[in-house]
Amino acid sequence: MAEDLLIKQGSKEEKYLSIIPQIKGLLKGESDIIANLANISAALKEQFGWIWVGFYLLKNDELVLGPFQGPVACTRIRKGRGVCGTSWEQLKTIIVPDVEKFPGHIACSSLSKSEIVLPIISAGNFIGVMDVDSELLNDFDQIDEQFLKEILLILEGNVQA
Repeated sequence: MAEDLLIKQGSKEEKYLSIIPQIKGLLKGESDIIANLANISAALKEQFGWIWVGFYLLKNDELVLGPFQGPVACTRIRKGRGVCGTSWEQLKTIIVPDVEKFPGHIACSSLSKSEIVLPIISAGNFIGVMDVDSELLNDFDQIDEQFLKEILLILEGNVQA
């Protein structure tokens, strides 16, 4: 079955308000986490045009690259290393306005200028992170955090633990 997205122009909020119901539709009835992460990555990259949107999943005490859209990426990240590993260590969202100023930033792509990473917690267990990179400085804020958290809640409601 072919799926088409309606890509909305306008403010950041308008873009999220347009894409979130579409993500709900893509995930509806699908319990496979890999399929859902892949569709979330694609939908967000299409709507916002960010350089990289994807997920790292916890496996054997390290984050391992999961579904993503964008240039090739780092495959494994240890706890506390880079933005993703720090988000895991602190179990909180990290917004980085300028990746060059983040101590220990892992430069998977020299095009990345700003980043947001959100921990994914399901049934009280850490399962990975959502990672989004932009070619623009200071591209992420609390609006992104709010709506990306909402998307992660939709994900949690559609996957089997």
